[in-house]
Amino acid sequence: MQTRFHPLPPILKVENLSISYATRHGEVEAVRQVSFEVNRGMTLGLVGESGCGKTTVAFGILDFLGPNGRIVEGSIKFQGRELIGRSEKELRLLRGDQITMVYQDPMQALNPSLTIGEQLAEVLVVHRGLSHAEAWRRSTEMLERVYMPDAPNVMKRYPHQLSGGQQQRVVIAMALLNNPALLIMDEPTTALDVTVEAAVLDLIEDLKRDFDTGIIYITHNLGVVARVCDQVAVMYAGELVERAPVKALFAHPLHPYTQGLMRCVPKLGITKEASRLYPIRGRVPAPQDRPRGACIFAPRCDYATERCRNERPMLQEITPGHSARCFYAGQIDPSAWQPSEEIEVPAPGQRVAPEHEVVLHIENLKTYYEQPSRSVLSLFGLGKKQYVKAVDGVDLRVPRGITVGVVGESGCGKSTLAKTIIGLESPTAGVLQFLGFDISMPVTRRDVQLIQELQMVFQNPDSTMNPAYTVGQQIARPLQRFKTVPPQQVYDEVIRLLHAVRLDASYYDRFPSQLSGGEKQRVGIARAFASRPELVLCDEPVSALDVSVQAAVLNLLLDIQRQYGTTMLFIAHDLSVVRFFSDLVAVMYLGHIVEFGPAEAIYAPPYHPYTEALLSAVPIPDPCATQKRIRLEGNVPSALNPPSGCVFHTRCPRRSMLPDQGKVCAVQAPPQQWNTEQHYILCHIPLEALRKMEPVITSC
Repeated sequence: MQTRFHPLPPILKVENLSISYATRHGEVEAVRQVSFEVNRGMTLGLVGESGCGKTTVAFGILDFLGPNGRIVEGSIKFQGRELIGRSEKELRLLRGDQITMVYQDPMQALNPSLTIGEQLAEVLVVHRGLSHAEAWRRSTEMLERVYMPDAPNVMKRYPHQLSGGQQQRVVIAMALLNNPALLIMDEPTTALDVTVEAAVLDLIEDLKRDFDTGIIYITHNLGVVARVCDQVAVMYAGELVERAPVKALFAHPLHPYTQGLMRCVPKLGITKEASRLYPIRGRVPAPQDRPRGACIFAPRCDYATERCRNERPMLQEITPGHSARCFYAGQIDPSAWQPSEEIEVPAPGQRVAPEHEVVLHIENLKTYYEQPSRSVLSLFGLGKKQYVKAVDGVDLRVPRGITVGVVGESGCGKSTLAKTIIGLESPTAGVLQFLGFDISMPVTRRDVQLIQELQMVFQNPDSTMNPAYTVGQQIARPLQRFKTVPPQQVYDEVIRLLHAVRLDASYYDRFPSQLSGGEKQRVGIARAFASRPELVLCDEPVSALDVSVQAAVLNLLLDIQRQYGTTMLFIAHDLSVVRFFSDLVAVMYLGHIVEFGPAEAIYAPPYHPYTEALLSAVPIPDPCATQKRIRLEGNVPSALNPPSGCVFHTRCPRRSMLPDQGKVCAVQAPPQQWNTEQHYILCHIPLEALRKMEPVITSC
């Protein structure tokens, strides 16, 4: 007698889920008729721009919608049992036990007044009834399971005493203590360094395999989706518009929105001369502005017809296992797509020859911070002073009209270098010249004309915009301060700058609170370029933006650079963005530039071992690409007591290539080895050996 195979039911089954919020404008529908399943040992990626409803779906599953949110329709079945309608007591027993969530900001999930051990042990005491001693032991084991170095001592520390990556590992360990059936992760690696992100993504893969956990991974990073997800659900404006296996989605995206997202992402091996980024025109509509009886994406779609504007498409299976909410999903050829006139894309650019005039000249630059000593001798002015060596002997020459990208992990000195150049920090030693003038003094002592020629775009526009002043007033301020134009022309110049950053005149009277994150960043760019500077420092200007807004901002910066011939120093942790945007790249580690050269040279062998590790960690938006797995052990050493010799030797995975396991690395600073006239590597390993290394990334 033949036995029929019955597949296990899904851990989570969401059907026609609709969620709304009560507002002063009435009932607003945030999520509409969303359906998906999550099985054991499977990761489902929820993808889309901000405001698409991804996190709202997660909060709906957990019943964290707040007093004004409610589920108006649909079903949420967990392990075959309906969650909707269950009491708060029943849900509380499930949350933190069988269903857990990892948030984007770990500090918001950790109690700053309790040690890590107390917070972890509490989970097991409450949900499993274990003794405190047994809960402490298991918590320590789980920290070790998530690769936390020195787990027993970490248990005794407070959250503020851990790095961001360590905090995130604590939150993941907390979520896994009870071996949950379902783990929801909401942008858990967005704020992490690329190396820490890679370790966390590896951890997710291990946990899925070892614990057989079902995972919902919420993100806007398509590279992360390609690395960790099995299935992908693409959300737009509260609706599910496409659902498919990850390889099918990347190989043949069916919905115009998914295709648009793919065109926004810079590919790691492609330069700004060889490719373009095409942002999706328009923006995600607010919940109260969404059309009811039409395709919700029609206002931004290049294929929209009258039918799309008058009839709502349903999610339908186009090929086995691959569904899309589009009338024409089976007919659209993405390769034949042409950008509409509304999408402004910069014209092709050319590399600037290295013999062009040097705008910024840095030689042996050092920026040290004196560290207060805890020694008793320090009370009497005795004892040895200690210094944090944030920037320690940097040499850099920046030619006019190009972009120099600066990459490296947190704590490597990137932002300190930028702050020293801009004048927010004073250098301890070295040469710092801008346009031939010495600028090795605080910004308060610099000539007004030099300040006018040297501006900065910051990572977080909220921290640099005054909420009490309008957009127009804030852009007008540098125009008035530096007398860029006559007083009677200030208003017209502000309007011109707004148009230059793709904002219309109506934004002049708006306040920062009335802008989206991408719009605030555009205002920050307009303000930085208002004085028509020679050099602009960009410190992570696109790291917190959606892929479509990121593409628009990068295009904007390229366009302005080509229009005005502006020189840029571009700091970022996303190596794909740096590769696309930069002409020259400086790789920093612990206050030193360990590799420098043209962008195309940095991303092909020979690599510095640190550069190689960074490239192996970056998520690639291509599930078919192969990538060498090189993971660095431990964190960046303290700049208060950096390693002797080569500062990277304590974490270098390539020391075995040298005699005696690279003992020379620990005692002697590495030489500058020139691969070409523009490309050097700071390493003891001979260039001949570095050239023989295989490429980190191989496309399929």
